[in-house]
Amino acid sequence: MQKKIRVVLAEDHIIVREGIKSLILANPDFEISGEAGDGLEAVRIVDKLKPDLILMDLTMPKSNGLDVIGDIKVCSPETRVLILTVHKIEEYVRACLKAGADGYLLKKSSHKELLSAIYHVISGERYLDPGISDRIIEGYLMGNAKKPRGALNALTKREREVLKLVAEGYKNAEISDYLCISTSTVETHRDNLMKKLDLHNASALTAYAIKQGLAC
Repeated sequence: MQKKIRVVLAEDHIIVREGIKSLILANPDFEISGEAGDGLEAVRIVDKLKPDLILMDLTMPKSNGLDVIGDIKVCSPETRVLILTVHKIEEYVRACLKAGADGYLLKKSSHKELLSAIYHVISGERYLDPGISDRIIEGYLMGNAKKPRGALNALTKREREVLKLVAEGYKNAEISDYLCISTSTVETHRDNLMKKLDLHNASALTAYAIKQGLAC
């Protein structure tokens, strides 16, 4: 009996996750090994289960999608990462590939396209949604690659994590619990964020994070 491809789903909208799950399980080649509703949970599950593939949204609670990709590639290098998202901006695609993603698929894709993307990345190939691949190639040939998002690129990984959680409305004590750091360290990161971004309150940080695609 052929070994099934073990898949972890990471998607914070339950009804969307259930729909994707049904599509995948309709194919006997696959099994769903685990499910995650936020970025931190996704990393924990992948670290524990070491699946063949994680199919993940780019924008989820509690962690920046780019950091999730990087963390997964560190804790489980053999796990293939396929992004399933609504974001089709060239900058997002390039950033995901640079972070270690093996494929990038838009949520408007068909069931057939989803299966094609999964098989491509599982076989060790890179996959780009046909709707964005031409744009990426053209940008590369034209030498048009955009720089990362301004001041955001100057932030440390931990600062980006804190920024996302602040934008999602979490208090310092909750952020401390999620990230396993002290509340004083959280406060230090918040102060550093405000200085680096020249923003002066939580509302401004939230607006900035949403604009940069770090929070829903």
